Amino acid sequence: MAARFRVLAVTWLAAATMPAVLHAQTFPTKSVRILVGFTAGAGVDIAMRLIAPKMGEALGQSVVIDNRAGAGGNIAAELVARAPTDGYTLLGNGAPAAISQTLYAKLSYDLLKDFEAVALVASVSQLMVVHPSLPVKSVKDFVAMAKIRQGELAYATTGSGSTPHLTAEMLRLQTGIQILHVPYRGSPQALTDLVAGNVSFMFANILSVLPHIQSGRLRALAITSTKRSTIAPNVPTVAETYPGFESGSWYAVFTPSGTPKEAVTRLHDAVTRAMQSPEVREKFIAQGAEPLSGTPQDAANYTRAEVAKWGKVVKASGARVN
Repeated sequence: MAARFRVLAVTWLAAATMPAVLHAQTFPTKSVRILVGFTAGAGVDIAMRLIAPKMGEALGQSVVIDNRAGAGGNIAAELVARAPTDGYTLLGNGAPAAISQTLYAKLSYDLLKDFEAVALVASVSQLMVVHPSLPVKSVKDFVAMAKIRQGELAYATTGSGSTPHLTAEMLRLQTGIQILHVPYRGSPQALTDLVAGNVSFMFANILSVLPHIQSGRLRALAITSTKRSTIAPNVPTVAETYPGFESGSWYAVFTPSGTPKEAVTRLHDAVTRAMQSPEVREKFIAQGAEPLSGTPQDAANYTRAEVAKWGKVVKASGARVN
């Protein structure tokens, strides 16, 4: 009788573990979708399109980018949060999703509970740029002028609650200056008005403003990363003047919580292989992005820290979207 029970127990255990084993052996059997909550050409869209082909090679299946723009990336995030937990529907997001956790009064998903971080992809710093008519050559000069002209200097952003907006809020909170926020529908409109001199400054993705700096239409004061950029080595960091200051966008791949560990592992390995490709790395670096790496747990820890960091900025600034 005891021997019979042992046989039954072994049989039951084998049956219980069989789905996970089969999933590990067969995943993926069809194409994988990465939903991106922004239009084609946005930073996260570019990042996902750079890694998708190499991910597909590693997985043996095509990886398709599906743009579902709207609500600061939240439409795509909500769709993925409700998607089947089979590893075939992923989310490409990062800083916007971390900011949304405290920026929006009502949100139908929780980035830390409803998603598993698969892998970090890259980070992109911002440049603080001013119109050449503003007689300042450094962040220190700018802050000194802003304190004299409290509330007069206007800055452009890509929208309320965006990374550029909250980066400017970080500077305001750290220095005590008063500045005027002018939100735009996107980066092209904001830069057009800055180049025209209708606003005084902005924080912008390094790639989008480099041509304007090189042409002399804008002047770079500082970069928001913790160290200087290799593509703009003469531009100091904000932290060199205000220690601890750090901001920027970052990109990562997420899957709905409950996705089998075997699938998460295969997806993580696919992203890692893509980011290890010299061709992909060179493209990221050429665009001013820093390739990231690490385990899924590293990505989860990074995400949690970013949610906490931006939550403090959102709370201190009073920024809110209903």
